[in-house]
Amino acid sequence: MNTLLYWAGRGLVTVLRCFPLLWIAHLGRGCGWLAFHLDRRHRRVALENMAMVLGKRFSEKERKVMVREHFLRLGENYACAIKTSGMTQAEVREVMEVVGRERWPQFAPGISAPRLVVGVGHFGNFELYARLHLFLPGLISATTYRGIRPAGLDRLLRELREESGCAYFERRSEGASLKQAMSTPGTVLGLLSDQHAGDRGWRHPFLGVEASLSVAPAIYALRYGCGLATAICRRVALGRWQIELGPMIPTKTAEGARRPVEELSAEVHAALEEAVLRDPVNWFWVHRRWKPPGRKVSARISDGLAEASS
Repeated sequence: MNTLLYWAGRGLVTVLRCFPLLWIAHLGRGCGWLAFHLDRRHRRVALENMAMVLGKRFSEKERKVMVREHFLRLGENYACAIKTSGMTQAEVREVMEVVGRERWPQFAPGISAPRLVVGVGHFGNFELYARLHLFLPGLISATTYRGIRPAGLDRLLRELREESGCAYFERRSEGASLKQAMSTPGTVLGLLSDQHAGDRGWRHPFLGVEASLSVAPAIYALRYGCGLATAICRRVALGRWQIELGPMIPTKTAEGARRPVEELSAEVHAALEEAVLRDPVNWFWVHRRWKPPGRKVSARISDGLAEASS
């Protein structure tokens, strides 16, 4: 069954990639339109999330329009990600641009480039974060992922992602390989940090409502002695995207002491909040982001932060 699923998926990818990107974008929006009308559960989740954190900014009618467009964007982005993951450097440069390069340390061939950890989120075609190395000479893209089931689908997704030239590490089984990679000059580790972080997350307001936030970018930056920043993928037109690099977040005080994980995480999530408010439909609303804490969550979070900062 896994083999059949893999080859069926591979065949679909091959067929889709035969079409121009704009055709695929329109097809994806059509699939998103169907999902909006048929997927009542996720439509309700998106509406409830928006009402919770955007209720004072937008009317109910406006939020319904936004959720509909959000579903169309999801279809567009997922479909386009299949195409862009296999595009050449020249083709990617035609549909994607990177702004804010002056905010990051210079990357140049032959220079011992700095190592960075970048907090990113589910904005736009977020698979394009893996193509940053095409725009910053000397950069080595890396990220973590969690394997999924069935195995055939997991294999297909990993192969598609690795076509981008980004190194992917399974977070539960490839920690040693990631540690080795993080010692390489020029490595930039992108971490998706905007989803519910479970009982081990840091309880703190996100868009004005308490949530469990990921502290992974701060932890990895401190653990490996890397710089820390954020990046946002914005959809600027049909089948066109822009990745904006955020300013560097100091990981040490003026006296040279390491800043607390909570302070660094607050700055990372403030940048993500700003991106959500700038273009709400560009974010991922069909996930239950704001969940109540589980039992004994406070002690578990404290233990995790203490371990990460040691």
